[in-house]
Amino acid sequence: MNETPRRPLPPWLKVSVPTGEQVARIRRTCAERGLHTVCASARCPNLGECWGAGTATFMILGGLCTRGCRFCSVPSAANPAPPAAAEPQSLSQTVAELGLRYVVLTTVCRDDLADQGAGHIAACIKAVKALVPKTRVEILLQDFAADEAALRAVATAAPDVLGHNLETVERLSPSVRDRRCGYRLSLQTLSALRQLAPDTPLKSSLMLGLGEDDEEVLTALRDLRGAGVELLTIGQYLRPTGTGRHVPVARYVPPEEFALWAERAHALGFKHASCGPFVRSSYHAAEAFASGLPGARIG
Repeated sequence: MNETPRRPLPPWLKVSVPTGEQVARIRRTCAERGLHTVCASARCPNLGECWGAGTATFMILGGLCTRGCRFCSVPSAANPAPPAAAEPQSLSQTVAELGLRYVVLTTVCRDDLADQGAGHIAACIKAVKALVPKTRVEILLQDFAADEAALRAVATAAPDVLGHNLETVERLSPSVRDRRCGYRLSLQTLSALRQLAPDTPLKSSLMLGLGEDDEEVLTALRDLRGAGVELLTIGQYLRPTGTGRHVPVARYVPPEEFALWAERAHALGFKHASCGPFVRSSYHAAEAFASGLPGARIG
């Protein structure tokens, strides 16, 4: 693929590389157990802040996705290796050993599996909650093609937060996301999760800087509220590589605009809205959970 020049980053998107004892410890433990943290692989700028607060995001079901969204850095394959049978146990032991108070589990899409990986995801949630019951578990799901049996399998594993990302506005969705994904399919998935687990906080996320306009973003926020979403994150899209596979950045959104989106989100009825250039789906996840379920304790 042809490489295209990257746009220079504005000053507000320049940060130092996270370091420290806790960062090194989590990297080492995950490497020893063959676990994959999205925090490290995506070179998340919030890594040190989140890990230092006892929060980490793990990607389960393997490192290859059967879909190929044009914003995502995860490599694709039609038939990845089967999920590791020992992953639920390794994951729960790692969470216990590291003393994590809040864990976000995210997944690749596994259209090649009969249940799209729902059973494995449920097993990971249950394993963590059984070994470290005080640790809160958030799951960021694929759409499962809105298959109710798969969604039900995960919902009944009783995660503390259910999430699925809308990613972008409706007009841009076909050019940014895999053809098997979709704006309306994501809203259908979120609505189904709301019905299956009416008392569990429901979360979603949007990226800005892909070429959307303000009215489109407002429409997306209203659609998310209509689907029952209470917790929201909005962040800057950053192109993973300069290859043709990945959509170029259309605009770097300044921090003051993100602050306005937080105000608008709260006005629309979201219980929590993290909005900023560095915000990602799991940013301040523990705080978002507490906002979505008043009186809830973490850790």
